[in-house]
Amino acid sequence: MEPMDIVGKTKEDASLPKATMTKIIKEMLPPDVRVARDTQDLLIECCVEFINLISSESNEVCNREEKRTIAPEHVLKALQVLGFGEYIEEVYAAYEQHKLETTDTVRAGKCSNGAEMTEEEALAEQQRMFAEARARMNGGVSGAPKQQDPEAEQTLNS
Repeated sequence: MEPMDIVGKTKEDASLPKATMTKIIKEMLPPDVRVARDTQDLLIECCVEFINLISSESNEVCNREEKRTIAPEHVLKALQVLGFGEYIEEVYAAYEQHKLETTDTVRAGKCSNGAEMTEEEALAEQQRMFAEARARMNGGVSGAPKQQDPEAEQTLNS
């Protein structure tokens, strides 16, 4: 029977993408340094264990505060409790940078020129997109039903 390190998961279920981790490992080392596969696997396993440790302690901090959702401040407190206090400033800076990048990405997705849309502009854009979708669904026919020409209808019925 496999040890259950994570609720409902075995060790093999909880891993990190090897290609991504290998890239990170190689980026941190000088170009002339090679890393054995066993060493890469060990580093990946250490990362998974570290994530499990921080997650577990963050959950405990969250529970002590009687919260149901782990927040970034719970993770920072967990780092302090576990003796990684010297990394808090760097982790917080990385978190702030991540927030800025994801905010920029979300804003860029809303409007290609990066400007905010007014409610009217957003509604007009939504209507335009609905019309395009209807046209595609109807095989290129516009979203509004076309009026049939009575003469053409009689020809079809004959």
